[in-house]
Formats: sequence, structure tokens, C-alpha cells
Amino acid sequence: MAEGTNQGPRQGGLACTQVTFQVNHQARLQQRGEDFAQALGGGLVGQGANGGNIGAMHDQDSTVDYAALREEIREAGRKLGFAAVGIARADPGAAVARLREWLADGCHGEMDYMARHADLRADPQQLHPGTLTVISTAIDYLPHRQTVDDPAQAAVSRYAQGRDYHKLIRSRLQKLADAIAALIGPFGYRVFSDSAPVMEVEFARQAGLGWRGKHTLLLSRQGSWRFLGEIYTDLPLPPDAPVDDHCGSCAACLAACPTGAIVAPYRVDARRCISYLTIELDGAIPEAFRPLIGNRIYGCDDCQLCCPWNRFAQLGDREFAPRHGLDSAALVDLFAWSEKQFDERLAGNPIRRIGHQRWLRNIAVALGNGPPSAAAVEALQGRLAEATPLLQEHIAWALRRLAGKASAA
Repeated sequence: MAEGTNQGPRQGGLACTQVTFQVNHQARLQQRGEDFAQALGGGLVGQGANGGNIGAMHDQDSTVDYAALREEIREAGRKLGFAAVGIARADPGAAVARLREWLADGCHGEMDYMARHADLRADPQQLHPGTLTVISTAIDYLPHRQTVDDPAQAAVSRYAQGRDYHKLIRSRLQKLADAIAALIGPFGYRVFSDSAPVMEVEFARQAGLGWRGKHTLLLSRQGSWRFLGEIYTDLPLPPDAPVDDHCGSCAACLAACPTGAIVAPYRVDARRCISYLTIELDGAIPEAFRPLIGNRIYGCDDCQLCCPWNRFAQLGDREFAPRHGLDSAALVDLFAWSEKQFDERLAGNPIRRIGHQRWLRNIAVALGNGPPSAAAVEALQGRLAEATPLLQEHIAWALRRLAGKASAA
């Protein structure tokens, strides 16, 4: 999907107005080393409620060596655990026209926020006034290399098996912003991690972090198992050079997509995408797609699993290690979770935002696609009487499907 919607982004609030702030450079330079080390150590200074420096603006008449600062920012990012840091101009360029065409064709499905905030995506100045530059970052998250081949087990997208990435990445971006402030004094900025209308893949491409793969995700020689985060800033940093596209004639991701959602190279129709169907879609999953979903109950990694470049991917930050057995759980066990258990066990996990009913809806479809075991039938029947009409319809579908398999055996 366009600009990271494979992972179900949520829209955040808008920026606050900035005012001018004069920087005392001589005093700043005397304390530069001490403040920089303190910032990297985790002290958060000047953080706004939305992850920005509210009421501050960089002195554009300063004598800062911005080329040198760019490299210091990159090194600070590395120390904070980012796999890559790059700089782009705050101009998404031709990507805007492609986004508007994608929206006009209805490929965003029911993700109305994509169309509603298209102008904010197109113009970073509207989202955060004064923005000149985008500091783009990437962090590895691949938790393991195993796959779920047992149809009775749940397949959960790897990014969602551990902690919620939004808060963790925003925290690290804030620390990076603090480190920059320790180097040059207060400046205007706001941090983002898949939480606002930002064209993150395009900015990461421009910043040299990789190229846009034919599955529309950012791809690099280190693969695609990476979260992206951005700092919108008023610092006039020199941009990095983009890297070449290295997909070549490969079309593995197009062939691997279970629902044919990658309708052409570099174009995904969200309405067919399993990530959209299991995360963003609030109502009934179209019956034509249910058998194709298999045992995938939250998201889909198929277009990444088949990518040759992911052979070179590194295991990610341990913060994203699987929790509550989400890398190997049985479908019937997850289907038995009460709403209270769902809320408690998935606290701090991105799955929690879809809610218990959508969770059960997804698992009911997966159970219907699995083996016609007595345990699966009993689990489905046990939920039927008290289920909502939407869930009842999916359970009934699953039971019919299991009965058909049993009779054909």
C-alpha cells in the first residue's frame, strides 16, 4: 500500500505554531560535548506533547557547518540504535501525483484518512510549519527467521509480534533530536513514526536509505524488515543522494502475493491486501478473499519473505522480540482469549488497536481455512451464541468450510 499503509498507520495531531528563538553560539559550543553525551544518555529536553520542540526555531543566520552536522547526526543515530540515517529535502516531488492517482482509483479502500489528509502528506509545511528538511531513519525489527507452516497455528506479521514500534521509535527520535539540540542549540522539529500523514517511504528513498520495492515498501541491500521514522526540522541540512533501484527484472513479490494485491510493479490495491483486510477493514471480509487469507490473522509478510534481498537482512532490535507466543500460538488458543485477556496481553502491542471483535473475526476465518479438527469446530461453536452479528457470520462461514472439508475427507 502507499506510504507504509501495509502496517496500519494511525493519524496523529497537527503541529503547533513556532516562534523565533535566538541561539547563543559561544555558550553553546563551550558545553557542546557535555550536553551531547547527556542527550544520548536518555535525558529528554524540550519535548512537546506531540514529540516536537514547541515554540522554538533555528537561527538561520548561525555559523553552523551543516555538512559536518549532518554527519554528527548520522553518528548520533547509530549510537541510538538506528540502522540508517539520511537527509532529504522536505519535498515529496513526483510521489504526490502518484499518491493522488492511487487515491482517485479508490485503492485506499475504507482508509478515508488517506484521502482526507492527502494535502498534509503532499506539503510538510502544512503539517509542521517551517520544515525545510526531513531526517529519515530506519531500525531493523526482524525478530526471527522461522515461518508458520502449520495451518492450525496463527501467522502474525513479524512487526506485530513484540512491542508497539510507534512509542519506541518516537522515543529514540526524541533522543536524537535532543542530541542535535545539544550540538547546535534549540531548533524547530517534530518527530514521527507511522503516526501522521508523512510520505515516509519517499523521504527515505530520497535520503538514500533504500529504494521503493515493487511491493511499495522501502527496500535496501539489507532487506525490508525495517521500521521508518522521521524528524521534520527547520535545519537547512544538505540532502543525501538517493540510491539506485536494484529490483531489476525480479517480480517475486508480485507472484507471491496470495490475493494478487500487487496489481502492478510499485502499485498495491489495498482492497485486496491481507494486511488491509485483517487490520484496516472494520466490516466483513469479502468471502472471495477468505480462503486466500489462510492462517494469517494480523497482516501478511509474504511479499517480504520471498524477496531475495531479505536473505541479507539482520535480526532486529531485541525490543521487538515475540511476546505471548505470537510467533507460534495455536489458533484455538488465541480464539479462546476473553476481551479482558486480549486487552491485558496485547497492551503495548500494535494488534490491540483492532479490538477484540476484529481479532476474533480474523481468527474465525483462519480456523475455517485450517484442518477440520474437533477442537476447531468446538471453539467456533462455543463462540457462536454470544457473538455479534458480524462475528456470527464469519463463524458460520468457517463452520461450513470445515464441514465441507470433513465430508470430502
